[in-house]
Amino acid sequence: MRRAVALRLQAALTAAAIAAAVAVALPAIQASAASGSATGYATGNGGTTGGAGGQTVRATTGTAIHAALCSRASSSTPITIEVEGTINHGNTSKVSGASCNTADGLIELKQISNVTIIGVGNGAVFDQLGIHIREASNIIIQNVTVRNVKKSGSSTSNGGDAISMESNVRNVWVDHVTLEASGGEPEGFDGLFDMKNNTQYVTLSYSILRNSGRGGLIGSSESDLSNGFITFHHNLYENIDSRTPLLRGGIAHIYNNSYVSLHESGINSRAGARAKVENNYFKDSKDVLGTFYTSEAGYWQVSGNIFDNVTWSSPGSENNPAGPNPQSNTSVSIPYSYSLDGAGCVPSIVRQTAGANKGLQVSNGNCSPQTPTATPTSPTPTASPTPTNSPTPGGSNLSIGAGSDGSSKADGTSYGNVRDGNMSTYWSPAGSTGDISIKWSSAKTVSRIIIREASGSAGAIGSWQVINGSTGAVLKSGSGAGDITFAPTSLSKITFKIASSTGTPKVAEFETYAG
Repeated sequence: MRRAVALRLQAALTAAAIAAAVAVALPAIQASAASGSATGYATGNGGTTGGAGGQTVRATTGTAIHAALCSRASSSTPITIEVEGTINHGNTSKVSGASCNTADGLIELKQISNVTIIGVGNGAVFDQLGIHIREASNIIIQNVTVRNVKKSGSSTSNGGDAISMESNVRNVWVDHVTLEASGGEPEGFDGLFDMKNNTQYVTLSYSILRNSGRGGLIGSSESDLSNGFITFHHNLYENIDSRTPLLRGGIAHIYNNSYVSLHESGINSRAGARAKVENNYFKDSKDVLGTFYTSEAGYWQVSGNIFDNVTWSSPGSENNPAGPNPQSNTSVSIPYSYSLDGAGCVPSIVRQTAGANKGLQVSNGNCSPQTPTATPTSPTPTASPTPTNSPTPGGSNLSIGAGSDGSSKADGTSYGNVRDGNMSTYWSPAGSTGDISIKWSSAKTVSRIIIREASGSAGAIGSWQVINGSTGAVLKSGSGAGDITFAPTSLSKITFKIASSTGTPKVAEFETYAG
């Protein structure tokens, strides 16, 4: 029977209470800005620097956090808010101002950018109070605990989510946080870490998620496929029923995480999602990877994982577990550099580094903890980073100076707009599907393309094929725009065929590279 977490909590909460008592005696954390720098997909799309370069203020109440946001010159003026103490319903009220859009009963980061919230001193605890990020960009949340946020019962906050993101959110780094509940949905709790409605370029690192029915989701339904480019690394998921995470559409990179006591399912890739799952350690758990509770298939690339006392269900019409011998059924190209710890040491290094009040330590790539360096101040944050989908690779963009054609185009758009180097111009098909091509008078060797979506339409492109326009051969297929690599191919025409989309697809640039 589902939602069994509450029945397993007594021992876990007793242990947590002991740990909390010990934590009080830890040395105070000295930090005046976010420690270290963002990793994973949060480094894409211009980077995630939070409030670097701006004013630093101290807050001991939720109202003070809101007041700090509202006191800025504009909604994009960089600010770092150091938080110490317990933030709860009693000390969190709405504050009004031209540079903020806050509300009672939750920490509201809405229609703002360039903000860091970091726990300092003896720590910061958001007690029964969620953090909501909406229509926002370039946000860092570090070294805080968020616990027992409810959507029903008393008191309620943030729809029952500890941290949630929705509606055109870009570039969020959540690091060294502890997110915990005391049961599942029947007890009034929802997700610990949710992303929906066009949320992209997010990293969750060195964090603890525990004692909950739901770890978190990417996409609120099978039709909410505009989310993606999410990294999860060096996190501990413990005593959770499911959703570690649930991924609908999009791309996720999941590495060096420790999973303990997942009771129903774990990484649930569905609705065309693709997950790269490497060097994780799964222990005493069930159905830790696959497509579950739907017939809409998702995909995974696996390597280096350890499955320790993991049980697997039999396949069914709405369940496709990856085990008992998980094999890759897709490939995912990761556009950033990263270091992998060996899976065998993951439980140890994660226990030493993950969660709030651990000294912000990270792994050195060899399973040993180290203290990170201070956050660099560049690149300079901007109010609204323009989605670029991937970093610019080395070498020349072969599309510049080439020709282009395609299927029927929408009014006011041009085939040439995808090769003009201008992100403000774009091509759209006449409908929700179509194809766009780059062509040359003589053959070129191409092994990489980048599809960059126009501002405001990121995530609209669903499934696609890359086709050799000279022969009709399919070079690659997948979902979601961005960086696409394939075997080096000599051709005089290359076609990007959009087979599905949510909203109107808009291709600002179709870049082609030899390597």
